[in-house]
Amino acid sequence: MLKFRNIYFLGLCLFVSQSLFAKEPINEKKTAQLHIAHYENVLGTSLEIKTSVYSENQATIAEQTVLNEIERLSKILSSYDANSEFSKWIETNHQAIPVSKELFSVLQLFDQWRSRTNGALDPAAEIVNRIWKEAAANSSLPSQEILNKAIADVKQVHWILDVKNQTATHVSNAPLKLNSFAKSYIIQSAVDAAMHATDLNGLIVNIGGDMVIKGSINERVWISNPKADAENDAPIDQLFIQGKSIATSGNYRRGELINGQWFSHIVDPRTALPASEVISATVVTNSATDAGALATAFNVMSPSESIAMAENMIDVDYLIITKNGEHFESKHWKKLEAILPTIVAAKNGQKDWTKEIVIGLELAPQTGYAKRPFAAIWIEDKDQKTVKTIALWYNKGRWLPDLRDWYRKNGSSLAADPNTFVSITSSTRSPGKYTMKWDGKDEKGVSLKPGKYTVHIEVAREHGGYDLLEQEINCANADQQFTLKGNSEVGSVNLAYKIKSTEN
Repeated sequence: MLKFRNIYFLGLCLFVSQSLFAKEPINEKKTAQLHIAHYENVLGTSLEIKTSVYSENQATIAEQTVLNEIERLSKILSSYDANSEFSKWIETNHQAIPVSKELFSVLQLFDQWRSRTNGALDPAAEIVNRIWKEAAANSSLPSQEILNKAIADVKQVHWILDVKNQTATHVSNAPLKLNSFAKSYIIQSAVDAAMHATDLNGLIVNIGGDMVIKGSINERVWISNPKADAENDAPIDQLFIQGKSIATSGNYRRGELINGQWFSHIVDPRTALPASEVISATVVTNSATDAGALATAFNVMSPSESIAMAENMIDVDYLIITKNGEHFESKHWKKLEAILPTIVAAKNGQKDWTKEIVIGLELAPQTGYAKRPFAAIWIEDKDQKTVKTIALWYNKGRWLPDLRDWYRKNGSSLAADPNTFVSITSSTRSPGKYTMKWDGKDEKGVSLKPGKYTVHIEVAREHGGYDLLEQEINCANADQQFTLKGNSEVGSVNLAYKIKSTEN
């Protein structure tokens, strides 16, 4: 989604010295440090910027350059901003309009990908999306007559490009959006701008799970399990990526529920039906726009079509997962994989829980460039002893004490978990909303005895507000639900103690 407003930071803004991210030091006294910043509601989702730098000034320059470039391109390409160049151009009809090089490039890319995918990617897919949104609102499936008309409307020529004069002529009345890979185009442009703005050791820009990794960073990337819904669920795969782009698209976070049946937000413009066979596709390649386009296309096309297309391209690796649980991997996919550690928990005679606590956290909305929030979510037993820290978002060394309740109880025993610093590729999620789970195990993976446990949620913002919420749950009892309200930084918290999901 191309939307850039109500931006606010989330969580981590930290400096971590890690040799993994360092190239040869400028001198013996300097090593690269990793600076991480999270924002919300950037292009309709979340933004993470990681800079491997030798000074805080470099990180600040790179971060601001990335934000400026995203905002600049959003004003050109956004389908949601009525004042964007694209929105104003689409209001014209049968006029050769001079357009910016960026808009012209994206329109050209759509023409190329529409042809390469035999129509699986089409800017007029918005026609189909609107039909299925209306169907959800009416709780009634669209008729075949409506679908046939949509197919015919999609097949129209939507614009004519004049390369010599760099003009674009809008020639159809179909609603159009540039969502399929415009986000990837913006990510690539933002990375290139930042790399030119200052001398970076490495840079990662991750918007909604699609990312570009540049420089000397060899990044550990988790691929979200499409059948799991919590931020702290185990990944379905783990990669090490350097100097490439990665994108994931899937049906598991956005869509429409009609009469109890889930329909993906990804639609096939060729049939006017929601994509259904593939539930997740991850693509690694040298080009961000290729990765974004292919990840979406591989959800629409059949696995055999996708495999055939990838085989005719250079340096394209993929993981395609179907609704039946089949995995299709490119020939060299295994070379990208990092071995997931096997955790063997100590045995204490306690059986694993059949239930879990699900924590739904919604942060309070912020406008403009809000201050950085820091958060801790942890579980205490009846003796007020911390048995598990579920999430910890902080700026190491400077802002961790602002989480004063968590820090007072647990700060002395803090040990940095390397999993805190991984990048995650997934289907795009909505901003400001997070889901975490606790399965009744402690930090060592040992199952605890069911009984009374308290969920603590602490959120602080630099020069901003502070919220501390807690709720006791008797995990020896039946299913339970609770709703908590924050004062300034937390919008709401929904807690549910219920049977574990069987799909994880």
